[in-house]
Amino acid sequence: MAHAPQFLKLISEAKKKIKETNVAEVKRRLDGGEKFLLVDVREDNEWAKGHLPGAVHMGKGVIERDIEQRVPDTGAKLILYCGGGFRSALAAENLQKMGYTSVESMDGGWKGWLDAGLPTAKD
Repeated sequence: MAHAPQFLKLISEAKKKIKETNVAEVKRRLDGGEKFLLVDVREDNEWAKGHLPGAVHMGKGVIERDIEQRVPDTGAKLILYCGGGFRSALAAENLQKMGYTSVESMDGGWKGWLDAGLPTAKD
């Protein structure tokens, strides 16, 4: 899917302000037992088709509304992912604006996870 230029500009600006990680690093950290909350910010229909094991779902459309109730600790470690790393970057930037201090966006997202042949889950 070709993304619109203004959307890509928005993503580029967000990525300058957030911390990013990648699929291999997230997998390494999971395997190492690191404690963090993995948050899928994709749409409901995307989540239903499959997601990363252990992830929770808070779609991009509602994460800013729901995060404080779900994760009241603004110092909690959060790793966000979406389809490829764009929506999660936008969500990470917004959570930082809301005071969350340990937020990362997983570059590559769901597609990168699948391309790496890593395990998935389905509810």
